[in-house]
Amino acid sequence: MGVPTRPRTVRTPTTAVVVAAVLAIAVAGLATWTLFHADGFSTRAEPSWAERGLSRLARRWAVPARAREARNPVAFSGEVWKEARAHFADHCASCHGNDGSGQTELGRNLYPRAPDMRLAETQTLGDGEIYWIIENGIRLTGMPAWGDGSDHDVDTWKLVHFVRHLAHLTPDHLKEMEALNPKSPADLAEEQSDDRFLAGHDTGLAPDKPEHHHHKEQP
Repeated sequence: MGVPTRPRTVRTPTTAVVVAAVLAIAVAGLATWTLFHADGFSTRAEPSWAERGLSRLARRWAVPARAREARNPVAFSGEVWKEARAHFADHCASCHGNDGSGQTELGRNLYPRAPDMRLAETQTLGDGEIYWIIENGIRLTGMPAWGDGSDHDVDTWKLVHFVRHLAHLTPDHLKEMEALNPKSPADLAEEQSDDRFLAGHDTGLAPDKPEHHHHKEQP
């Protein structure tokens, strides 16, 4: 009698591998179509329905299952909301806008565009999904990773509360946040000039120094 052999185990690809392969094929096909039928890869163009669908699918699969089920461990309060507004104004509003609409110069020109986080596409995400996206970023988009990748960054959980309460922002909240937005050197100089003017100081430019002309000596 021959030596018995073990039945061969047929390995089936995991769901993640299948999804990755499908995405790779879809992206390659989309890139080929864009190169030959569109105007290149400019971010000025509006994303197609296919790109938007792929972007949403990629975002969904980028978040681990355990993270999607996480619940916000930070209790909501007025103080938490105030701290979150200040944090968002300083770190996030350049792209997302103080109101979360994404209607800023940077947000409108990203590809894909910065989303309007007040809409269902963001609001239907779980707390854990929003946390993970803030903490780890999303590849191939303009969304960076803001945290250290841990599951217990208190400031990030506070930002999740901010996103959840975007619809409750008042004009006073937005004015308060505007004062906390990052300022460019030109913005700071303009503010200083305005402050000097309001204080009664002369803000006129210093007169130009007379230009000195150097004449060659005559032989």
